Amino acid sequence: MGSDPNIDKLMAEFREGGVRALAKTISMVENGQAGFEEILSLLHPAVGSAHRIGITGPPGVGKSTLVQGLARHYRESDNTVAVVAVDPTSPFTGGALLGDRIRMESIALDDGVFMRSMATRGASGGLAITTREVCDVLDAFGFDRILIETVGTGQSELAITGTADTTVLVLVPESGDGVQVLKAGVMEIADVYVVNKSDRPGADHLMREIQDMLAIRAEAPGLPHQATGDNWNPPVIRTVAIEGEGVGELADTLEQHATAMRTSGALDRRRSERLRKHTREVVNRFLERHIWQVSNGQQRLEDGLTRVSSGEMSPYQLAEEIVDAALRARGS
Repeated sequence: MGSDPNIDKLMAEFREGGVRALAKTISMVENGQAGFEEILSLLHPAVGSAHRIGITGPPGVGKSTLVQGLARHYRESDNTVAVVAVDPTSPFTGGALLGDRIRMESIALDDGVFMRSMATRGASGGLAITTREVCDVLDAFGFDRILIETVGTGQSELAITGTADTTVLVLVPESGDGVQVLKAGVMEIADVYVVNKSDRPGADHLMREIQDMLAIRAEAPGLPHQATGDNWNPPVIRTVAIEGEGVGELADTLEQHATAMRTSGALDRRRSERLRKHTREVVNRFLERHIWQVSNGQQRLEDGLTRVSSGEMSPYQLAEEIVDAALRARGS
């Protein structure tokens, strides 16, 4: 590890706090460039200090505005903040479309804030495996808080739990389908609920709906928070993010959740589960790369399609043939 002089130089600059080195490291990880896994291995011992906060919810609920407010609040307390804004993927370039750095210009100029827009690249749940790895890079760099704003597509946002220590679900009174979003599954994994734009009609009704469902959740067996031994009772916070109202209360609640998890041991258990899941994903990525790129699997697939089309062999037999060839190539 670390035998590549270019990687050694990059890591030296990274550990000295070089923002250019940070940006370059993130680009290497995000794009899967040569040596990125070696870099992640070198940084791994420094990972684990940052509080990772996932901000999710349907489109249009004001997640970006809430993230801005939280970032400002943390900066007032002299905490450094990294923002990872996961945007929908362009079908043409594979890049992020929304450009949160434009939407969050008011905090992007702060030297204590680092922002990165990332494309989902079609990943299930809107969060690519590289999003977690980018968070690891930011954690190792020394940021105190990492805010992860997700695309906001309903049920698929369950994937945020594989990335964040604390998950915040944001809803608005006029969304209408707010509780339906909760029933779809997000209800089971959110640690804090936010009713944003709470100065609008319907806020009280939505608050009651969420609280009623939380009461049901408290009695339901086998939910994720119970599996980690987390006895935290998720609160419901009112905010008007565009006015800054309720943001301080939300930030205080996030700190309380982090403290409660550390005290109960739930944080260690959550992070252990995250590492288990991430390791499996890395294994799958390695195997996929080996099968399709290293061992010429793509060409074997193309060569075998005619036999599959003619009925000479099934897709399952062709798949087995491709995997067997990859295993033989690995063993040689």
